[in-house]
Amino acid sequence: MTPEQKIILSGNRPTGRLHLGNYTGALENWVALQKDYRCFFMVADWHVLTTDYEHTPAIAENTREMVLDWISAGIDPEKSVVFVQSHIKEHAELYLLLAMLISTARLERNPTLKEQVRDLDMDQGEGITYGHLGYPVLQAADILIYRAHVVPVGEDQLPHIEITRELARKFNRLYRDVFPVPDGKLTKFARFPGLDGKRMSKSLGNTIELADSPEDIQQKLKTAFTDPERKRRSDPGRPEVCLIYTYWQKFAPERSAEIYEGCTSAKLGCVDCKRMVGEAIAAYLAPLREKRRALEEKPGAVEAVIREGDERARHAAVETMRAVREAMNIG
Repeated sequence: MTPEQKIILSGNRPTGRLHLGNYTGALENWVALQKDYRCFFMVADWHVLTTDYEHTPAIAENTREMVLDWISAGIDPEKSVVFVQSHIKEHAELYLLLAMLISTARLERNPTLKEQVRDLDMDQGEGITYGHLGYPVLQAADILIYRAHVVPVGEDQLPHIEITRELARKFNRLYRDVFPVPDGKLTKFARFPGLDGKRMSKSLGNTIELADSPEDIQQKLKTAFTDPERKRRSDPGRPEVCLIYTYWQKFAPERSAEIYEGCTSAKLGCVDCKRMVGEAIAAYLAPLREKRRALEEKPGAVEAVIREGDERARHAAVETMRAVREAMNIG
């Protein structure tokens, strides 16, 4: 099978407007994958409920904002299927059937789950929910419903993909070959630094958003950390420990040698360096902002993309579930 015939499924929880970390970590990779694969890109709104079931009102607006950024960054709805998970009810049906094929003991051994329980302090209060425990099974349903061959993931998600592979093999062995056994396409999701030097994250308030204006970018960069040992303008800097130099390497690499020399020789001060990199980031994002603005000015444009994507996704999901029911002799 050639890459052009292979199907990729990937998705994100709807978190609203995306930032540079989202772009360098996943979105940029998705755009490139469209050239070689049939891509399904999913707004994983049901997955929000596994850890944040109390705050559902924001999901619809966050979905719209995220899809705007997807399209402005280069996701092409003509090439790729852009859809919302909860709009395709077949995901829930396959999730239910796959849940019958896996033990709780297997799910509890999932190392990613153990890390989440620790990081989110879920041992306290009510503890982990049934839905969170079964999160990898829902993820398996998301993947298998489109008979995906490849799933781009970071290393921390490989245990989930292994559960998907186990479920596909078990189903095919018990009933009939319906599902390809998908491979995880290990992608190096760069942990892009935020304005405080930590990983860029909305929860930390250290982001630059793709939709930020040049003025917003400049204002945010004023707070950005630089070399802590460079106390005075005349002190030579250390670009290798400065997050601003990381931004140069990503958004204007052709100038990185010039910036390195200016910093290490103290010819270039941090204030000017921040201003200049802000201009470089704004220029890099300008085409994305323009495309986003044009979409926002067309009433119903994003909703139309989602509606059309939902129809294409539903068609594939219905066909898969027909094959699943025939194989299992149910329904």
